[in-house]
Amino acid sequence: MAGALLEHVNGERAVVLVFVSLVAFSVPLSLFLEAFALSLLTVSALLVEISAESSAAAPLLLRRFRTRPGASSGILLGAVTLPTVMLSRLIQLSRALPRHDNGIEELSYLGMQYWNVSTSCFAVLIFLRFLLQHSPTNASSFCLRGCQALVYSSVSAVPYLVTCYLAMKSNENWILRNNMLCLLCYGIATVMFIQHILRTFPSCASFGEALLVSSGLVLYFGDMLARTISKMDFLLLSSKRNVHVNGARGEIATVIQGVLLGLFLVPVFYKSILRIWLYFTTLGKQRSQEVEERSNRGIGSAIVFYASLLVMLAILVPAWMYFVQDFHMHPLLWVLNFVVTDPLKRIALCMYWVSVICVSVLRFYDISKNSKTERILLRKYYHLVAVLMFVPALLYQPAFLDLAFGAALAVFLVLEMIRVWKIWPLGNLIHQFMNAFTDHRDSEILIVSHFSLLLGCALPKWMSSGFNDRPLAPFAGILSLGIGDTMASMVGHKYGVLRWSKTGSK
Repeated sequence: MAGALLEHVNGERAVVLVFVSLVAFSVPLSLFLEAFALSLLTVSALLVEISAESSAAAPLLLRRFRTRPGASSGILLGAVTLPTVMLSRLIQLSRALPRHDNGIEELSYLGMQYWNVSTSCFAVLIFLRFLLQHSPTNASSFCLRGCQALVYSSVSAVPYLVTCYLAMKSNENWILRNNMLCLLCYGIATVMFIQHILRTFPSCASFGEALLVSSGLVLYFGDMLARTISKMDFLLLSSKRNVHVNGARGEIATVIQGVLLGLFLVPVFYKSILRIWLYFTTLGKQRSQEVEERSNRGIGSAIVFYASLLVMLAILVPAWMYFVQDFHMHPLLWVLNFVVTDPLKRIALCMYWVSVICVSVLRFYDISKNSKTERILLRKYYHLVAVLMFVPALLYQPAFLDLAFGAALAVFLVLEMIRVWKIWPLGNLIHQFMNAFTDHRDSEILIVSHFSLLLGCALPKWMSSGFNDRPLAPFAGILSLGIGDTMASMVGHKYGVLRWSKTGSK
C-alpha cells in the first residue's frame, strides 16, 4: 500500500504531508490522541482524494457537483488544514500552561473545538466515500485502484471513532454523552452545508475549498450558538450541562462574530420578505423564479433589501451582542468610541488606508482595461498593496486591525450581495467594476478572490490573539500571501515548467 501511495504523491500532497507530519511529531504526550486522530484523518483524506481524482470516479462527482473548472479536488488540503492549525494552537497553549495557569479553561475549550472541526472534516470524507462507492472505479487505470483506496479509507473510520471516544472519555471536564452528540451534530451540519455550497454556487469552488469554508463556518457559528446557550443558565442549566465557552472573549471578537452572522442571515431574511411581497403583489398567479429575478432589480426589492440589512445590523445583531457581552452602550456606538479613543493614530491610519485603496484601485483598474498583461499577474499587485496596508497597522495598532479586518469583510459581503442580486442602484455598477479584476478562477455567480486575500491576511491575526509565543504568527498571512504567493505566481507563470498537481493548472 505504501509503495502505491508514493506513486500518487505530487507536489501539493507532499507539502501537505510534510506540514502535517511536522505538527504531529511536535505534540506532547497529553495531545497524543489528537495527533493520532489527525494522522488517521490525513490518510483517509489522501485515499479519498486519490479515488475522487481517478478517471472513473471523477465523472460521477462532476455530474452531482459542478466544481471549479481546471482545479484539483483539493480534498486532502481542505480536510487537514483547520484541524492541523487547531492542533498547532493546542501545542502552543500546552507549552504555556506551566507559566499561565489561567489558560487551562482555554485549552480545554480549544481541545473541544479541535474535535468538532476534525469530526466535521471526517464526516465529509465519509460522505464522499459513500458517493464514490457508486462510481465504476474498477475501470481506474491507477496502480492503487479507486475501490482499493475506498476500502483502506473506510477501515480508518473505525480507529478514528474509537480515538474520539477515548478522547471524550479521558477528559474529566467533558460529559461524554453530550459531547459525542455535539460531534455528531457538527458532522451532519458540515455535510449538509457543503452540499448547499456546491449546489447553490456551481463552478465557484473545488471540493477542498468548499470543505474548508463549510467546516470553518460551522465551527465559527457553532461557537456562537454555544456562547448563546451558555448565557441561558436559567433555561438550560448550562453549568451542569458543561457547555465550554472561552470566557476571555473580548468586545471586538463579539462585534465581528455578530455582524458576520447577521450578514449571513440577511439573504434568508431578505428572500423570505421578498417572496411574501411578491405573493401579494402578483396575487399568487406568477410566482416564478423569473419574476423574482426581475424584481431583484426593482426599486421595491431594493427597499426591502436595505430595510432587511438595517434591521439585521441595527437591531437584531446588537440585541445578541448585548445578550452575550456586557456592552455599556449600543455596540455600534462602542465601535465609534473605540475608533476615536486614540484619534491621532487610528483616524490617521484610516486616512492612509483610504488613500492607498483609491490610488491602487484607480491605477490598476485603468491597467486592467488597457494592458495585455495576464489578469492573474495584475491581481497579484493587490497582494503587495495588502502588505503596504496591513503591516504598519499590525505593528502599531494590532487591536484596531482586528476590527478593521471584520469591517472590511462585512463590506465585501454586502457589496457581493448587491452585485449578485443586482440591487438598485449599485448592482450593475459594482458588477461592471468587479469584472475588470476577474480571471478564470472566478465564476459567473461569485467573485471570491478578494475574500480569499482578506481572510488569508486576517485569520492568522485573529487566531493568534491571546497568549502567543511566536511574534511572527500574526504576520503569517500577510507575508505568505502578500510576498510569498505573489513571487510564486510571477515566477511560476513566467518560468514554471513542472505542474504542481496532475489535475490542476498551476
